Amino acid sequence: MGKKNKDKDAKKNKGRKKDQTEYTLMDLSPALTQAARSMRTVLSRNLLHSGLYAGQDGVILSLAEADGMTAGALAQKLGVKAPTMTRTIGRMEAQGFLERKPDPDDARLTKVYLTELGRSSVTAISNAASSCDAMATQNFSDKEIRNLVRLLRAIDANLQAEAYQLEEAEED
Repeated sequence: MGKKNKDKDAKKNKGRKKDQTEYTLMDLSPALTQAARSMRTVLSRNLLHSGLYAGQDGVILSLAEADGMTAGALAQKLGVKAPTMTRTIGRMEAQGFLERKPDPDDARLTKVYLTELGRSSVTAISNAASSCDAMATQNFSDKEIRNLVRLLRAIDANLQAEAYQLEEAEED
C-alpha cells in the first residue's frame, strides 16, 4: 500500500477508536440484535414526519416493487404472521396509504394496492433509510460497508436456510 493510500485510510479512520476488546461468537447475537433495534428505532423516528410507523415502510416498498399482492403474500415476503399483516393493512388503509380491491381474475381473493399517498411515500422512506444508513456507518470506509453488507446477507441466508429446514421437518 502506498503512502497516499495509508494517509487516506488514516483520515477515514480518524476519530474512530480502535476497539481492543476480544469478541467471541457468543457476542454475535446480542450485538446484532441491539444494532438491529437501534437501526429500527432511528428509521422509525426518521419516518414519523411522513405518518408511517415501524414496519409500514416494508409494506410500501414491497408493493412499490409488485403492486397488487395478497395479504398472505405480503406477510410471507416480510416474514410476519398473516393476522399481523391484516392489522397492518387495515391501519395503513385507514391512513390512506393502501387500498384493498377484489382480484379481477379471482373474486375470492383481495389484493392490496398503493394509493397515490402510498406511492408518494416511497421517496420519504428512501430518504429516511439513507439518513439512517449514513448515521449507522459514519466513519466506515466503503470497503468496510461492502464487507458488512456481504456478511449480514450471508448471516441472513444461513438463518433463512435453517428456518426452511425446520419448517420442512415440522411438516414431515
